[in-house]
Amino acid sequence: MSIRQLREDVASVFERDPAARNTFEVLTTYPGVHAILHYRLANWLWRRGMKWLARLLSTFSRWMTGIEIHPGATIGRRFFIDHGMGVVIGETAEIGDDCTLYHGVTLGGTTWNKGKRHPTLKNGVVVGAGAKVLGPIMVGENARIGSNAVVTKEVPDGVTVVGIPGRIVRKTSEETAEARRKIAEKMGFDAYGVADEMPDPIARSIHNLMTHMHAVDNKIDTMCKALAEMGNTSCSDALPQLEQETFVSLNEVYDELKGELKAVAAEAARDAAQAGEGEVAEQENGDNHRGGSA
Repeated sequence: MSIRQLREDVASVFERDPAARNTFEVLTTYPGVHAILHYRLANWLWRRGMKWLARLLSTFSRWMTGIEIHPGATIGRRFFIDHGMGVVIGETAEIGDDCTLYHGVTLGGTTWNKGKRHPTLKNGVVVGAGAKVLGPIMVGENARIGSNAVVTKEVPDGVTVVGIPGRIVRKTSEETAEARRKIAEKMGFDAYGVADEMPDPIARSIHNLMTHMHAVDNKIDTMCKALAEMGNTSCSDALPQLEQETFVSLNEVYDELKGELKAVAAEAARDAAQAGEGEVAEQENGDNHRGGSA
């Protein structure tokens, strides 16, 4: 590993982590950087036939950082692992330049057969915390894998994948987005716009309604033009104005629904935490009881 490569790896931390303060801090306290340094050396040993020594260094790195990178993996430049605990990168995984992984990510295999069995990430890919990318699949350039997604199929360039199993959240075209914006301005309703990148079923439903309304408007305009050419002027009457108060209320309902969903999610998390504490307490009581009996 060259000094230039080390500088690039450190510089990538400053570009993607606002908490980074100085180079000394990054070099001494960032486990993701330590794991990359260990990997670069282990990969150099692996490619020169010193595979046991490479695996030994990889094991030491896992013990030190909580990040397991097989020395046979192929990793490009400016690779950044944020936080890092629980990251696993398999032997035949390939990672391009400027990629970012968060904690709990697995680039794993789905077969015990020899050969290519781990994913390939092209340049600029970001994989969120807890995501699993499995099998010899290709993840396209600048794709985004959402947190806790499980991806087992090819991912095109520039898309976002969320859910289990992973599903593509497609971006709308600029033309469609502009048409929806104009309809929303006419209605005075814009809640759909806050979640264009989110898998929100309410927002998606409103998106589809906007697209449908735009298509209906276009058809009505076409029919009105044809009637005007035939001498019928009934379409020249202005449409009744929409009452914005109605859509203000709809915005409020939408905000209330989001608040309720967040509250339910928080309550579920608290219940799960309490249940976990209860199981630990029961286990400790059982151990104490057995100890007393002995």
